[in-house]
Amino acid sequence: MSDVQRVEIEYCTRCRWLPRAAWLAQELLTTFETELTELALRPGTGGVFVVRVNDEVVWDRREQGFPEPTAVKRLVRDRVAPGRPLGHSDQPAQ
Repeated sequence: MSDVQRVEIEYCTRCRWLPRAAWLAQELLTTFETELTELALRPGTGGVFVVRVNDEVVWDRREQGFPEPTAVKRLVRDRVAPGRPLGHSDQPAQ
């Protein structure tokens, strides 16, 4: 596994999705403060909202809708800290 653990959130500027991207970035940085070496917000257009971990797409709004933070946290965890418990974020939805 690489020492660099980079997350990128690409969001549509025309759709004004920066606040949503920034909020998700804050959630990820808070949860993975020792595992992540970089988190980037990347402006885009065309309705894009994509989350990548080390250049691998883990969430694409066009295919999966807008993500809940817990779902993204699990996907990021599986790539940067496999096996690490996430507390309440690991609980199945009721």
